[in-house]
Amino acid sequence: MAIEKDPTTSFYSENAVTYAASSAPSTRRLDSFLSKLTSGSAILELGCGSGRDSAVMIARGFDVTPTDGTPEMAEEATRHLGRPVAVLRFGEIDAVSAFDGIWANACLLHAPRAELGGILGRIHKALRPGGVFYASFKAGEAEGYDGLGRYYNYPSKAWLSAAYGAFAWTSVDIDEVHGSGYDKKPTDWLHVLALKA
Repeated sequence: MAIEKDPTTSFYSENAVTYAASSAPSTRRLDSFLSKLTSGSAILELGCGSGRDSAVMIARGFDVTPTDGTPEMAEEATRHLGRPVAVLRFGEIDAVSAFDGIWANACLLHAPRAELGGILGRIHKALRPGGVFYASFKAGEAEGYDGLGRYYNYPSKAWLSAAYGAFAWTSVDIDEVHGSGYDKKPTDWLHVLALKA
């Protein structure tokens, strides 16, 4: 099935090699996420990009399923990891109680606001009870595009809290930090760590 190329997907398709080469593991957040899981736990990575975070998790003994929504990025990750990386769009997540953890670093921020609630529901359903879910978002007040033509949902902390609140979690911690991204622009980030009830 051909994937429709919206401007964001087109950016990652056309810049897959450059983007993959520019990334480094986000170990502090990854360490915190992994500390809540036992070795061998089943982890789904969404939007794996170059496969950098999956590589760390695999090296630490976790059972990782790396995925990306862009075929060209999945090819880069396959090359980097030396194992097949599936193409999986957020709206296609259909697993039920299959994973102990879901890692979604800097990818759900591209999901349209109108679709994010449904995607969070799919993720919640894919997690086993007690499962751990990490995602990061660029903060803002209204959805829009960056200077590279990529769509972002730009949620506020309150908006994101409400979106997560529609599902049963034992805890949802949202950490606000200042940093930057691929475009090197100053960016306010929201890091969310949720535990399924």
